[in-house]
Amino acid sequence: MTSLPRSGSSQADLSHSGGRKLGLVIDLDICVGCHACATSCKEWNTGGYSAPLSDRDPYGADPVGAWLNRVHGYEVTEPGPAAQSRTVHFPRSCLHCETPDCVTVCPTGASFKRAEDGIVLVDPDLCIGCKLCSWACPYGAREYDSDDGVMKKCTLCVDRIYNDNIPEEDRVPACVKACPVGARHFGDLGDPASAVSGLVRARGGYDLMPETGYQPVNKYLPPRERRRDAGAGAAPAHLESLPEPPGLEPDLPADLPKGLWRWLDRALSR
Repeated sequence: MTSLPRSGSSQADLSHSGGRKLGLVIDLDICVGCHACATSCKEWNTGGYSAPLSDRDPYGADPVGAWLNRVHGYEVTEPGPAAQSRTVHFPRSCLHCETPDCVTVCPTGASFKRAEDGIVLVDPDLCIGCKLCSWACPYGAREYDSDDGVMKKCTLCVDRIYNDNIPEEDRVPACVKACPVGARHFGDLGDPASAVSGLVRARGGYDLMPETGYQPVNKYLPPRERRRDAGAGAAPAHLESLPEPPGLEPDLPADLPKGLWRWLDRALSR
């Protein structure tokens, strides 16, 4: 297990100016709400630094447990004369803020922000479970583990990203590795030349609740505006250009474009 050095971290100096800022960039346009990020997070952290994560009556009428990553779904109506509704899936975990109040309110110093990479962590040996940090966090990112009597939160899989005993390509948070559609990205947001910083610039990535002034490191990429110029049954141009596959039935329903059927036939024939 990776050790958790606290060098340079204190309640007196919380601002993590300069240096590395490890965090996540989450693309709300392509997140499908499959909860793979939440379940992989639960699996990894139940056996890692935050272990164990409690689960009481998980299949009963009143399940209670600690989840470090949760996914919420919202119905959003886009403005305009041809208003369209869509479901936006919104993953939520600790944002590893630049100036986190969850750290300043902690009476024992259990909550701290690492100077070397900006990750906010909880020392379970110092935590007394007073829940002050959960009241101070406007994002609801703190989880009280009733079995252990301590607060737990996203660690950015600190015991994974620095683990030399696993392949280098796996040294990313479990949620990033598990995402089937590539909606989650991990990297150094303190480096303007990093891939995640480029994504934020290109897509207009934003802070969650910037009015709080906590300067979260994690960013969200907004959903793209849906095209309104195409007909309801129109297939994208790249689908229409696919060649006719052999054996395609000629009497397919006429109300769907041939390009869509060509794509579907090829996809199901793999």
